[in-house]
Amino acid sequence: MERLKGKVAIITGAARGMGESHARTFIAEGAKVILTDLSDVAGQALADELGENAIFIKHDTTNPEQWATVVKTAEQKFGAINVLVNNAGVLGPIAKTADLKEEDYLKVCSINQHAAFYGMKATLPSMLKAGIGSIVNISSIAGIVANYGFPSLAYVASKFAVRGMTKATAIEYGPNNIRVNSVHPGFINTPMMVEATNEGGGDALAQIPLGRLAQAKEVSNLVLFLASDESSYITGAEHVIDAGMIAQ
Repeated sequence: MERLKGKVAIITGAARGMGESHARTFIAEGAKVILTDLSDVAGQALADELGENAIFIKHDTTNPEQWATVVKTAEQKFGAINVLVNNAGVLGPIAKTADLKEEDYLKVCSINQHAAFYGMKATLPSMLKAGIGSIVNISSIAGIVANYGFPSLAYVASKFAVRGMTKATAIEYGPNNIRVNSVHPGFINTPMMVEATNEGGGDALAQIPLGRLAQAKEVSNLVLFLASDESSYITGAEHVIDAGMIAQ
């Protein structure tokens, strides 16, 4: 069963980690996928591996002009966009608020929050032409509660913002058959998560009721559901996938 057959999707931060997993899942389910990332060697290698239904574009998600190029290229190659996965993000430094540098705060918010806005703004006109769309904004459990946001205030602020932006956009574009949802992962077994825990994130497993890190594919399965027509009555909602961490 190809659950995304006929869909054209943009996935940011697609060269590794969760983004790579999302791209592999979408291709397997019949989508045509535009992978974007700053890591051009890894991104192009993945697109080459995935075949003719995938293309890679080197892309700074904080640059609105580059977003315009991504959308134009996607439409020329595959047609109107149906799905956007705003996946690119950073944890930023591990620092308490009084020690957090202003430039670090602004950088984290630029990549995690502002880029999601630029992505939605750039792709919504294409979705309006298509008459259907699904936007999946990757947030975090740090966008639901702050006590697990070990990197910094900046990370928590940016992920809470993504949650709010998701709801506002969902209300605006619901009448146009465009759905917008946020996904809030807990601790995922990706290079970014491993790097963070090694830098001072503490004993991650001790905080997880299921006693293990998630595999990226487990998050991809949720993103796939939200991108597909199977979730046609779901919008403006936050979807937590954290093995029970914030239930404690």
